[in-house]
Amino acid sequence: MQNNSMRCLVTGGTGFIGSHLVDRLLTEGHRVTVLDNLSSGRISNLEKASENPRFSCHEIDVSHIEEIKPFFEKIDWVFHLAALADIVPSIQQPLVYHRSNVDGTACVLEASRLAGVKRFIYAASSSCYGIPDQYPTPETAPIRPMYPYALTKYLGEQYVLHWEKTYKMPAVSLRFFNVYGPRSRTTGTYGAVFGVFLAQKLAGKPFTVVGDGNQTRDFTFVTDVADALLRTAESNVSGEVFNVGSGNTYRVNELVELLQGDVVHIPKRPGEPDCTFADIAKIKRVLHWQPKVSFQKGVRIMLDHIDAWRDAPLWDRDSIEVATKDWFQYLGR
Repeated sequence: MQNNSMRCLVTGGTGFIGSHLVDRLLTEGHRVTVLDNLSSGRISNLEKASENPRFSCHEIDVSHIEEIKPFFEKIDWVFHLAALADIVPSIQQPLVYHRSNVDGTACVLEASRLAGVKRFIYAASSSCYGIPDQYPTPETAPIRPMYPYALTKYLGEQYVLHWEKTYKMPAVSLRFFNVYGPRSRTTGTYGAVFGVFLAQKLAGKPFTVVGDGNQTRDFTFVTDVADALLRTAESNVSGEVFNVGSGNTYRVNELVELLQGDVVHIPKRPGEPDCTFADIAKIKRVLHWQPKVSFQKGVRIMLDHIDAWRDAPLWDRDSIEVATKDWFQYLGR
């Protein structure tokens, strides 16, 4: 536990990654305030945190700057994780995503600047790379957002770096790769492979594998991501972008083998890379961070928590086809 307790504010703290970060910050002895509009997070994710006297949670939309400003007073560290996720809804409602992920980020930045916060950490997305030319993919790779979610997360990052440069507000952006772990969302439009597969396993249904299953993903365990967020806040680094990944990439077929079950194949989706694989040399060198949870261990932990997906949507070939219709319509060119 740290001797110097920091006053931390986490936007999106009831969400998957945010709630793990909250738990980690409280374990380290810090004070934590969460702001969340509960559009995708769950209060139940903070059940343990709610028992801690150093914790408070407020239901509020971060894009309402006048309403959020009072919560930033005397805050040391801001972790901005609040955002709308998912590809298909971002294609269907681009302005809603812009308001949340771009306008919301600008409001959180300005509230942080006005309050004089000491550190600002932004949760960015590796989706900004689109379909990369290079694997592992470094932070210097070309930016090619393929859909509005990716674009809005990258625009948010540009705001963060602009505020750091213009207003000299210490800020860092972390680009997350394929984060998984307990508390990952069980609702929403078809997307995250772990949630889809775990619900199918519980129901005794075949896994819906996209394409031939030989595509690979840089599956990164959520506690490693929380550790990267904390390590960044504790540093004096500013104005930088870091990839946060597992240090490896894994075939979807490897996940199927670990989960054990039958398979049905569905069409490959346009705009999706055959591989995601973070070059994490920079964050290892500069922040001395490295992932600790192996893929095999992470999958075992997910299986230990599989009951959390008992009420999750159960997807099959037909329902996935309906849910991804707009994906194919707009990106399949």
